[in-house]
Amino acid sequence: MIFIGTVNLVRTRDEGSFVCPACGVSQGYRLRARRPWLTLYFIPTFPVGSFDYFVQCDHCHANWDPSVLEMDALNHTNAGEEQFCEEAVRAAVLVVLADEQITENEIMVLQRISEHMMKRPVERDELGWICSSAQQNRIEAVNYVLTVSRHWNQQQRARALQGMFLAATADGPLGELQMRILARMQELFEFTDAEYHAAIEQAVQWDSGA
Repeated sequence: MIFIGTVNLVRTRDEGSFVCPACGVSQGYRLRARRPWLTLYFIPTFPVGSFDYFVQCDHCHANWDPSVLEMDALNHTNAGEEQFCEEAVRAAVLVVLADEQITENEIMVLQRISEHMMKRPVERDELGWICSSAQQNRIEAVNYVLTVSRHWNQQQRARALQGMFLAATADGPLGELQMRILARMQELFEFTDAEYHAAIEQAVQWDSGA
């Protein structure tokens, strides 16, 4: 039997310093080039696609489009906020997927959450791609948030928690699984009970249009 597959090989093409949108300060970076290769018996033989370039921060290891090197300070701030919003919406999706299914009510709530945070509703095909990727890679909400929330500030953590709470309650009162997830989020964000309940109250207010 012949074993044929593909693998992504990554190489560093340049190094320097830039203002990382996630860190908010100047950090070192590496310009990385990723390219798929055909493997024969698990050994890369020849490339089967073009290079995909990205910038990786040496400090937080976040990946960025190379255009980040040309941004001014204001655009860096906007890019950091945009990244947070996308991460917060994905965290809400993962909370919904904790029970390995997604309902029509949950889809509508996720679209409201994304419209509130990203100023646009996430399209169904985009939502389907996020769900499929999460299920294939067996990504759990707690593990994901633990990874991406390191650069979130306190206000962003509260906003992310609000989105996750609304996603968890899309089909009714919190179940035991959703309660455990939100309790872990409180621990990860180091929220006091007062801070946690204040964030939840704000979520209910903006969801109801108050």
